[in-house]
Amino acid sequence: MKRISQTTLLLAGLGAIAIASGCKAGKTGQAATDEDAAKKVYVAPGKHDELYMFASGGFSGQIAAYGIPSGRLLKVIPVFSQNPENGYGYSEETKPMLNTSHGFVPWDDTHHPELSKTNGEDDGRWLFINGNNTPRIARLNLATFKTEEILELPNVAGNHASPFCTENTEYIVGNTRFSVPLDGDKDVSIGDFKKKFKGAATFIKVDKNTGRMNIAFQLIVPGFNYDLAHAGKGPSHDWIFFTCYNTEQANTLLEVNASQRDKDFIMAVNWKKAEELVAQGKGHKAPAKYAHNLYNERTHSATSTMENDVTMLDVKDYPGLIYYIPCPKSPHGVDVEPNGEYFVASGKLAAVIPVFSFKKMLGAIDQKQFEGDFDGIPVLKYNTVLEGEVQKPGLGPLHTEFDGKGYAYTSMFVSSEIVKWKVDTREIIDRIPTYYSIGHLSVPGGDSRHPYGKYVIALNKITKDRYLPTGPELTQSAQLIDITGNKMKLLLDFPTIGEPHYAQTIPAEKIEKNSVKFFKLEENDNPYAAKSEKEARVVRKGNRVDVYMTAIRSHLAPDNIEGINQGDDVYVHVTNLEQDWDVPHGFAIKGSNNSELLIMPGETATLKWAPDRTGIFPFYCTDFCSALHQEMSGYFRVSPKGSNVPLTFHLGENLAAR
Repeated sequence: MKRISQTTLLLAGLGAIAIASGCKAGKTGQAATDEDAAKKVYVAPGKHDELYMFASGGFSGQIAAYGIPSGRLLKVIPVFSQNPENGYGYSEETKPMLNTSHGFVPWDDTHHPELSKTNGEDDGRWLFINGNNTPRIARLNLATFKTEEILELPNVAGNHASPFCTENTEYIVGNTRFSVPLDGDKDVSIGDFKKKFKGAATFIKVDKNTGRMNIAFQLIVPGFNYDLAHAGKGPSHDWIFFTCYNTEQANTLLEVNASQRDKDFIMAVNWKKAEELVAQGKGHKAPAKYAHNLYNERTHSATSTMENDVTMLDVKDYPGLIYYIPCPKSPHGVDVEPNGEYFVASGKLAAVIPVFSFKKMLGAIDQKQFEGDFDGIPVLKYNTVLEGEVQKPGLGPLHTEFDGKGYAYTSMFVSSEIVKWKVDTREIIDRIPTYYSIGHLSVPGGDSRHPYGKYVIALNKITKDRYLPTGPELTQSAQLIDITGNKMKLLLDFPTIGEPHYAQTIPAEKIEKNSVKFFKLEENDNPYAAKSEKEARVVRKGNRVDVYMTAIRSHLAPDNIEGINQGDDVYVHVTNLEQDWDVPHGFAIKGSNNSELLIMPGETATLKWAPDRTGIFPFYCTDFCSALHQEMSGYFRVSPKGSNVPLTFHLGENLAAR
């Protein structure tokens, strides 16, 4: 216990020193209030930002889209969590998106957005994001800003090393943070950790035309804690690199027990070789239950399919598939520079940043320059792969991205700063404080072959003294820093939703040109769509009542419905008849224990309502759509169970005259 206390006190002390020094720098620099900085981030009314930034929402389970350089929040995109703002996960069409092998799971912990790539460049087609808690990977369509697919990962616990893509989005990968027994071996003693607990590196094939994902294979790897990955580029195209920690294979008090060794590992995986082995019929099918959820843009609805097996390759059986490279202790990520020759790791508890050479790695493999093996996996000698080290970069190095001009930028969590250094010489060029406890950072295109450069964005965990207080919990933040000159310059900071673990940033023009403005009514294949008011109707089958409703400025049709009985299951299918950009309609019912719907132009969405009492229940449009928005409403009459009140529906009829 004494040893734990010393470790905890040391880290706490370093953090306090870092925050204290950060406060001092902030008082003297005043960079964020500089007139020149204000000009650089000012986006005039009616003008657009030059970049989109997609930031993970952390414990919100969502993604947030911001405009850069203004820092304006543009949209919160629902992914893994129910969202009453638009009915995601509440409507009958979207509920299947949140189905898992554990049942309906309406929440997750998002960490790492990843843009799809073509020839190593961000192409603006899709955005992938991981669910860390219930292991899942989602794919978003950036033409609609909707989540189109969610794939659960079997044999994985803590899907943190995810969802990084190869150079042409051939594969998206996910790996386990918490090694666990594989799905076929459930009831195992925790004391058998070293014998029975394994990692499963999942390779998900992505269809180049539709983006549809399918698990191609999983690699059974030793039971470490696997962390962030990046794929190779150019000469290293066929490889992907993961960091891993807890090579001690501890299962209790990891703060101390997983920090014993001076070095952990980078795991280098030849994914091309794995692909070839699977094509040859190698590996074995293993039982694995996992959900695959797909949203159909034509029907505006999702389906959920339960899969039952997965192809697995045990890396011990296939020499040359993976190699371990020693890396300073407790690394949190590995990053590949734009040319694909160097890859950089960040040991959280190290005083150096190692830069490795892909060419040297291949040479070391060819010459069998091993220092031994781990569970049959060759471990390369550190110095045979090392190109050099960045000396004394700061405290707590985490993540590195690149500007395409030969410079790298590394976040320092403990000393709360970003360090700029030259890739070929490892010389430190500049450093700038962040406020405070930076985690990830994002250079636009900084993990691609051709970075956009211009900015680096710090994603910070702590904002003491930066904003108005909001009780015990303060917002997290992002800080925009100019990197066009030799010296970095803070331009702006702005609050973010949830906990912004990571963000990816892309020129707006790559997304704007493909943006969908409305869904064509003639292409609406939802079986419950009413494509004109003439098709509006109410149908009863036993205790089920289907209301086929239309919405258009400024009324709902029908707007008076009688003959609903207490205990009925009422499905209200609302079709938005608008064919104009940015004219959604909402729908809500008094007392419904569901949420509202927000229906896009040309779309159909369904709200299930089970009235539990008799009475008159108003319904209305929740999205202000016109001058007569308040008048866009109607009534349900709910009668006692077994009532003989006939089922009737009306629009524009004076019921008092009947």
